[in-house]
Amino acid sequence: MSILHVVGAAIVHAERCLVAQRSHTMALPLKWEFPGGKLEPNETPQAALVREIREELGVTICVGPLLGIGKAQAGRKLIALDVYAATLVAGTPVAREHAQLRWVVADELSAFDWAEADIPVIGAVRAWLLEQSSGPEAPK
Repeated sequence: MSILHVVGAAIVHAERCLVAQRSHTMALPLKWEFPGGKLEPNETPQAALVREIREELGVTICVGPLLGIGKAQAGRKLIALDVYAATLVAGTPVAREHAQLRWVVADELSAFDWAEADIPVIGAVRAWLLEQSSGPEAPK
């Protein structure tokens, strides 16, 4: 069985996380995911994310820590997904390849029909998003 290593970005802006719905023409049509894509040969996960997000959404991001890893079987391949925290540096996301994009708060993450590899990471993304929204300046 071959392994396909992909990366996703939990892009956070104004206490919300960007999620993307796969288009009808993509594998796993209409499933939701953290946007990203495949690594090129000799490319770091962080460089792949910056490139993929620029290509798919037309924005620049700063990649932060690894939040979690998800795995899913797709035919004869094992999808290994690394999801990193990211912040929006420049631009406004545009759905160039996806059916739609949504900015959601932490408690909305579980309401989507997620791609299988993304599911194991949702709890970590939710926790990270809540941590970001309750920084030291935020009232408790």
